[in-house]
Amino acid sequence: LSDSTLSYTETEATNSLITAPGEFSDASMSPDATKPSHWCSVAYWEHRTRVGRLYAVYDQAVSIFYDLPQGSGFCLGQLNLEQRSESVRRTRSKIGFGILLSKEPDGVWAYNRGEHPIFVNSPTLDAPGGRALVVRKVPPGYSIKVFDFERSGLLQHGPEPDAADGPYDPNSVRISFAKGWGPCYSRQFITSCPCWLEILLNNHR
Repeated sequence: LSDSTLSYTETEATNSLITAPGEFSDASMSPDATKPSHWCSVAYWEHRTRVGRLYAVYDQAVSIFYDLPQGSGFCLGQLNLEQRSESVRRTRSKIGFGILLSKEPDGVWAYNRGEHPIFVNSPTLDAPGGRALVVRKVPPGYSIKVFDFERSGLLQHGPEPDAADGPYDPNSVRISFAKGWGPCYSRQFITSCPCWLEILLNNHR
């Protein structure tokens, strides 16, 4: 727990698990031998700080949203942090119904269920051999294949591209809420975005 970017929520959650063993509020944490392995984990970030723990996804589709009176999934509104900047608070209020992330036979799709655009980057969206970062803007009500399984298999054998904004992971997707980043924006790196997700794919083939 000495990591400088460890959030208040993560520390709190860890302590509560220590004091109350066997009580699992998160379905993904429940010990269940019959469950298949999770196909991805989701990390929620505010600028450079990860908030909360990794959320493991076992179902074919998962909703990632800010606050809903009903439904299930990854509720970002429940992740607390002692201090938040005004830009983070404003962006969090725009997440709304968020996104639906689903694993399909051809890849992973994201459907924008909110009222504001989302911005997406993944290794399979970049142009082959391209040097520029490709960030796609997805308007409300639209979907995009954020990760292509077949294309990913071809990329595994190619040279690793330069990743100016951090380590390159060929099996990860980055999604920002309401704010874009990259060559066309004032924010060059996703860590400059107030609220964003990192989708870490696991055994996707």
